[in-house]
Amino acid sequence: MKPHLASAINAFTMVALGFWGWKTGNSPTAMIPVILGALLLPLNNGIRYESKVVSHVAVILTLLAVLGLSMALKGTIERGYTIPIVRVAVMLLTAVVALIVFIKSFIDARKKRTKT
Repeated sequence: MKPHLASAINAFTMVALGFWGWKTGNSPTAMIPVILGALLLPLNNGIRYESKVVSHVAVILTLLAVLGLSMALKGTIERGYTIPIVRVAVMLLTAVVALIVFIKSFIDARKKRTKT
């Protein structure tokens, strides 16, 4: 999977599911993934054309999302509501996958650079 595709899927998932969580629970913290996803979306074009700075900013935002969603998942598990658990778990899964794809692409780019 290409990094820009993984990031776009992650961003859209965070926006959609975060907004759904906010509408159903009306908790202001549910807007955090929406904001992170909205920040990731405009970076997607830079990621596609392999801009180092843009890609690193996207990785930092994705890492923040993983950390925040991990804490949110712990809280939703403690409360025991199934739908919020699934919603947060899906957002966390897409963020982790995007992070893995980013890291793999950075490693591949470094290998490619050292060969030439």
